[in-house]
Amino acid sequence: MSSKTGNFKNPFSRPWMTETGAAAAAGSGSIGLKGVVAGGITGGIEICITFPTEYVKTQLQLDEKGGTKRYSGIVDCVQKTVKGHGFLGLYRGLSVLLYGSIPKSAVRFGVFEQAKLYMVNENGTLSNSGKLMCGLAAGVAEAIFAVTPMETVKVKFINDMRMEKPRFKGFFHGVRTIVREEGVGGVYKGVSATIMKQGSNQAIRFFVMESLRDWYKGGDRDKPVPKYIVALFGGVAGATSVFGNTPIDVVKTRMQGLEAAKYKSTWDCFIKTWKHEGPLAFYKGTVPRLSRVVFDVAITFTIYDSIMDVFNYVWK
Repeated sequence: MSSKTGNFKNPFSRPWMTETGAAAAAGSGSIGLKGVVAGGITGGIEICITFPTEYVKTQLQLDEKGGTKRYSGIVDCVQKTVKGHGFLGLYRGLSVLLYGSIPKSAVRFGVFEQAKLYMVNENGTLSNSGKLMCGLAAGVAEAIFAVTPMETVKVKFINDMRMEKPRFKGFFHGVRTIVREEGVGGVYKGVSATIMKQGSNQAIRFFVMESLRDWYKGGDRDKPVPKYIVALFGGVAGATSVFGNTPIDVVKTRMQGLEAAKYKSTWDCFIKTWKHEGPLAFYKGTVPRLSRVVFDVAITFTIYDSIMDVFNYVWK
């Protein structure tokens, strides 16, 4: 009995943690309340640090060629925003992401752990296809239950600032206005594009993170991974996901903007963007998105790990 216990591999261990670290203490509880709270705190910290780059990325993606084009680039966007709305203008729409961070984290990590439970091999590891499928499942679930409504409202808030007289006075006023004018479906604009984006995002990130971790451990599952290495691997995973799905992100953003009505569907948005602006339009906002996502994913994995270490010490 003791030998079996000694050889037991926890199927719930998180891919960026070592078995001697936070995951070992958390056990199956890591998919419970501790994981939700730790994920929410991590998301809140990450969003406050990186949101200005998300704001600039969204503005550039909404900026079309022609007479309505407002910005010549990243610096111009920042300068005009600060001049017109002050420094806090770069944080317009932040509340939407803060409100959505806890459920998004809960869905993402909860679904990933549950999927991993079914996909893990006998030796406690995931195959390459298993890594992709678990990440895909997490991304699709979070897109449906959290990210789509959250992102739609955020994009509409940022888009609203582009008007001469912004209409939304705050988060709840904005949501009420959107629902009143467009119905509940108004906060589910671009759901198919969001599913593709989040699904590919998490599939790529978890696959890269798991693969790099396995490479670093070199077959020794008990080998600890220093947090600076975790951060480095997270940055690589984030960068890979940006280059892999920025075109999807551009289409998603336009489908969720205030001018989404001119597109009949996600595919129609893709066709019209390609026809009128060319293929490079699908990589608008790549630089600000790259800077945000690399830092975002790196600190998310690292801070989450650190918070779970603290929780497992003080929260019995």
